[in-house]
Amino acid sequence: MDATHEVFNQPAPLSGYNLFGTNRPLRDALKFNAPQLQLAPLDHLGAVIGTVEMQTHARLANIHSPVLHTHDRFGRRIDEVEFHPSYHALMTAAVGAGLHGAPWAQPGGEGACSSPHVQRAAGFMLFTELEPSVLCPISMSYAVTPALRGNTAIHADWAPKLASLWYDPVLRPWHEKPGVTMGMGMTEKQGGSDVRANTTRAVRTGSDAWGERYEITGHKWFFSAPMCDAFLVLAQAPAGLSCFFLPRVLSDGSRNAIHIQRLKDKLGNKANASSEVEFRGASAWLVGEEGRGIPQILEMGTMTRLDCALGTSGLMRQALSLALNHTAQRQAFGKPLIEQPLMKNVLGDLALECEAATALALRLARAFDHQADEHERLMARLLTPVAKFWIYKRGSHFAQEAMECLGGNGYVEEGGEGVMARVYREMPLNSIWEGAGNIMALDLLRGLRKGDAIAALAHELTPARGVDPALDRLADALPARIEAMATEAEARRLAQDVALAVQGALLAQTAPGAVVGAFCASRLGGDWGHAFGTLGAGVDFDAIIARAQPH
Repeated sequence: MDATHEVFNQPAPLSGYNLFGTNRPLRDALKFNAPQLQLAPLDHLGAVIGTVEMQTHARLANIHSPVLHTHDRFGRRIDEVEFHPSYHALMTAAVGAGLHGAPWAQPGGEGACSSPHVQRAAGFMLFTELEPSVLCPISMSYAVTPALRGNTAIHADWAPKLASLWYDPVLRPWHEKPGVTMGMGMTEKQGGSDVRANTTRAVRTGSDAWGERYEITGHKWFFSAPMCDAFLVLAQAPAGLSCFFLPRVLSDGSRNAIHIQRLKDKLGNKANASSEVEFRGASAWLVGEEGRGIPQILEMGTMTRLDCALGTSGLMRQALSLALNHTAQRQAFGKPLIEQPLMKNVLGDLALECEAATALALRLARAFDHQADEHERLMARLLTPVAKFWIYKRGSHFAQEAMECLGGNGYVEEGGEGVMARVYREMPLNSIWEGAGNIMALDLLRGLRKGDAIAALAHELTPARGVDPALDRLADALPARIEAMATEAEARRLAQDVALAVQGALLAQTAPGAVVGAFCASRLGGDWGHAFGTLGAGVDFDAIIARAQPH
């Protein structure tokens, strides 16, 4: 019997390519922010995660989501989460690339990376294009490591293993493992971001080689990556909300009293296990001073918020690459979709947004590499909430528009183009975790009261003066707007405009004229509609799209 139809005009999947070597905006941003950086490790990572093998691991880790086993078959409590082998393959690759702790392992001597946070940020963005779910424990391990300095003994024991390039998923005492990961437990069901409302209690029981020892009793509503080796948690001590180090397995090999109640059934982030837990007199050790839990959580939040900006930027790049790959091959109305004028407008607009996000995220990472510099310290304080707020606010809209470029193929969950559906479901995560939009906007207002923040922002924009009139107008207006800010109700608009001004200034220093002109005319000059694909007709779409191509 003859076949009823011939399959044609179906684009080949985007696979088998080097994610770093083909990302010109990322490479240019790295040249600007870290000109001495050795790119070979990133080039190697980009090649590895672009393989069909690694893409298959990403698909399988999401299809076969984690499974909770509270008891073994004999009725003993074990509280273990079982992952598909592909999850462990992805974790091995991420840890092996140093995405969890490389900046803290720099020896500072000859041959050391001069920009470890920038290098790690670029790798984090690249890996997000492959699979973002596993980066939750990676990000938390990165964020909590410097906080452990609040307990010298624990830091001495754990920091080297947190910086190790070995991934060991087995639950066993830390001293028997070549490498470890860490998580956090902060929010509770009644408080959410308002951690001052936490009810979990800590009672001092004595002291040992790790310092003041406590028993923790209470719960956590979001306890991500419960199979990590240890966690930093918040609990109420006699002096107030405090930070504690809580290991999963105690030094004698016994399991700590962490009872996993259930795993969260989330919109996306399927490969990662997020849980609700109860502490039944769990053993923990004080980190820092009693009553100083809030400052410590804010310090850790700064690191994870950086990763939210990096992660969303990486997802944007993946969505754009999928859209470009599809439209370059798919024929419609007599020619490839990518050659259709309206599609050029959409793709060009998405490319502008993606490059601007990349530029802002890496600029923020650079600030973490130079915290001894007062200007960089202030920029880290200001740009952390700004980047997290604005990049992720654009992310979900971006993913929807990129999905539309694929039509119905983008909405399905199977095949190479099924990655787009996974990207779309992942996008809202970074907007909610580690502080939603209002939290970020209010944090910007607090940051603007630190030091001479207004002057620091003006200094940041100075190199781009004279490049574009619209950018100059915005830069001129920002100081007076900040000084006159009388109500929190306008904080979101201010965060948006600071982000756009900094993005415009960065692109003016890193991107070709076609990108800079189109970005400033649309985002700053008003020659733009209220949806992607509404750029002015004079934009050089071909140049912008060619720069963004993943091939």
